[in-house]
Amino acid sequence: MRYDDRDRESKNLEDRRGESGGSPFGRGGMRIPIPMGGGGRGGFSLTTLLIIGALMLFFGVNPLDILRGGGGGGGGGGIQFPQFPKADPGPQAGGRDPFEIPGRGQQVDPSQDEMKKFVGRVLADTEDVWHRIFQSFGRTYKEPKLVVFSGAFPTACGTGQAAMGPFYCPLDQKIYIDLTFYEELKRRFKAPGDFAQAYVIAHEVGHHVQTLLGISEKVQMAKQQARSERDANQIQVRMELQADCLAGVWAALNHQLKNRLEPGDIEEGLNAAAAIGDDMIQRQQSGRVVPDAFTHGSSAQRVRWFRKGLETAQIRDCDTFNASQL
Repeated sequence: MRYDDRDRESKNLEDRRGESGGSPFGRGGMRIPIPMGGGGRGGFSLTTLLIIGALMLFFGVNPLDILRGGGGGGGGGGIQFPQFPKADPGPQAGGRDPFEIPGRGQQVDPSQDEMKKFVGRVLADTEDVWHRIFQSFGRTYKEPKLVVFSGAFPTACGTGQAAMGPFYCPLDQKIYIDLTFYEELKRRFKAPGDFAQAYVIAHEVGHHVQTLLGISEKVQMAKQQARSERDANQIQVRMELQADCLAGVWAALNHQLKNRLEPGDIEEGLNAAAAIGDDMIQRQQSGRVVPDAFTHGSSAQRVRWFRKGLETAQIRDCDTFNASQL
């Protein structure tokens, strides 16, 4: 990707590397800790777990979604999901996961500073493009914050762990990423390249767009009404594939506006989308594929929807919830 020192970095990037822990009840809302382990010292008694579960239900959070690392999804239960406004937000108009990939947390690494700059520039580009898109259909885009952390960090959606990969929390409208994830993406999943890294951020911003448009809330309602975990997973897959498509729309329009893409970039992004498909990750971890357990989509599905966003540059073409085939 074409970036240099003249390109701005987003003011919405928070560098919280080296910080960890903290009270689960912080400013800005209730923070719900995720129970991480069984008995012995440091564990939770059954009574404590029941109390935590009751509190989560009181605040409208499904404990099963938290334990599964769940997010939103869509389609089912008779709920009609909103379609995107029909607008052509190209330059002439003038006028947004969690990737569940094992990672490793670590303390502040000075060598990551260049990567932090890159992340800040990509985030700035997402702001410029999504402001234009929202203006094209008469809405105001609210910019998300992006938190760079190391190891573990408290969020409004529970404790963020490096092993979770990058994720978006709709409760505080922030994106969280441990930069060591990019080494995992490069080495373990064989998906190197700066555009692959940008795609990851664009996917999480896609989730933010879903939140702003009210899609995430409808998705959560549909998941709570789902008849089974399998049905809830299918809803989640549609949510994730839509975020992939929105990432593709952003990449296409960003290139139109700023000429960012270089030869090979598109291939890097498509390779990354394929590398983190549920089937690829399941096969690597257990040697077998269980489609009913998919939460993000297969490699082929992720590539298809990311490519669709890239080729059409139209958010109205990202309606995964009403698509007959994913």
